[in-house]
Parts: sequence; C-alpha cells; structure tokens
Amino acid sequence: MADMSPIFRRKSPGPQGRLVTLVRKPGCHLCDDAQAVVEKVCADLGVVWEQKDITQDRELYDRYWEQIPVVLVDGEQHTFWRVNEERLRKELGGG
Repeated sequence: MADMSPIFRRKSPGPQGRLVTLVRKPGCHLCDDAQAVVEKVCADLGVVWEQKDITQDRELYDRYWEQIPVVLVDGEQHTFWRVNEERLRKELGGG
C-alpha cells in the first residue's frame, strides 16, 4: 500500500475493515442520490464511508470528472453515475 496514491489509502476502516468513498461535486443531483444509497447501506452494515469533493482535488478531477458520482470501495472503483443498493451491499458482504 506504500506506493498507492494518498487519495486511495484507507482511513479508519469500519469494523469490517472496509471503506466506501463517494467522489462527488456540489449541486449534483445524481451525487445526492448516490449519497443517500451509500449512507443507507453503510449504516446498515456498519461500514465507514467518506466523501470527497472532486472540485477540490485535481487528481480526482482528472481521473473521474466525466463519471461523477463515483463510488470507490477500499480505493477501487465500484460504480459511477448511479449506485445500485443491492450491488453495493453485496460488494460489502451484506447480502
């Protein structure tokens, strides 16, 4: 993990050792929808999640601008644009 970009390093993983990151921007209705799903699934499963503002991070902007919102699980891209609750739950081991 030493050579991994700092934006993808885990911070305080949840009890299950997982971290979900929502990459979003202000004023984005798809981002709001994605956040609602991420909040619900992570709360149900006890998984830590964080959000990052793509407008405040050049590396995220360059990598994901055309895909936001983007959901990362443990630093790996899980999905973009629309978040499927069941698929995220399955990825996190909750069903």
